[in-house]
Amino acid sequence: MDLLPDLPALRLLTDVARLGSIGAAARAAGISQQSASERLRTVEAQTGLVLIRRATTGSTLTAAGRLLIEWSRPLLEQADEIDLALRTLREEHSRELRVYASMTTAEFVLPRLLVRLRRERDTTASLHATNSETVLDAVRGGLADVGFIEGPADLGRLASRVVDHDVLVLVAEPGDPWLRRRRPLTAGEIAGRRLTSREPGSGTRQVVENAFRALGVGPPGSEVELTTTAAILAAVRAGSPPTFVSGRAARGEIEAGRLGEVATSGLDLRRDFTAVWVGSARPPAGPVRDLLGIAAGTSG
Repeated sequence: MDLLPDLPALRLLTDVARLGSIGAAARAAGISQQSASERLRTVEAQTGLVLIRRATTGSTLTAAGRLLIEWSRPLLEQADEIDLALRTLREEHSRELRVYASMTTAEFVLPRLLVRLRRERDTTASLHATNSETVLDAVRGGLADVGFIEGPADLGRLASRVVDHDVLVLVAEPGDPWLRRRRPLTAGEIAGRRLTSREPGSGTRQVVENAFRALGVGPPGSEVELTTTAAILAAVRAGSPPTFVSGRAARGEIEAGRLGEVATSGLDLRRDFTAVWVGSARPPAGPVRDLLGIAAGTSG
């Protein structure tokens, strides 16, 4: 007798554990609650195990049920991968990859990766640059095949992988009094002045705010809020207050003498550039995995 349930049954059992009830699992599978209950009872009969504790307030898995879904997880992930790979084979080889990326990753990380993706895998990509919050919404909503964000974020159920790193620096126009300071500025001193800032929802802004809060200091207010790194740098060059910006973005401006780096003390301004997608921990087969493989080979 074959004790192994079929894939739809294993997915249904997994959804009961994830969603907390047979009814919710049935809705996720697009079947009636009665059909779901019958299918799950068939699985219990097939395996000879009690897998679910049923109650009026919901359903939970028994120890045997929890073991079964843990054992079946690699099988389901591999089945999903094969399904996606088959779908990819049915499409044109050079189909377009939809990429959403936060502003800094779009400007300084993605271009070289997408060029290599086109050259090495004959895959074109559309790149939409926005803030990190919108990137996550696009990935969750199916508008993007993969997203790239900067700094910390609530990823929810999205899978992720760190692909690169960056450090923010505080920069000011050459005549700014902060550049004449002989000692690094503390968080409290910086917080006493309104700065040029990215808009709410930006990964850069989130890193800055988290760095100040980690020291028990309220983050600086905004004199000006702008939505791109280029606009931020141009504003500071024109006399707007100092700003925190990617070290990569500011390097050329600092080397050319158009901006100066203000020394700071105690602030942790490091951040990760992170790829996010829907699905298992392993990136989907096809263009997404190809792109992340290229990123892994070029980060540093």
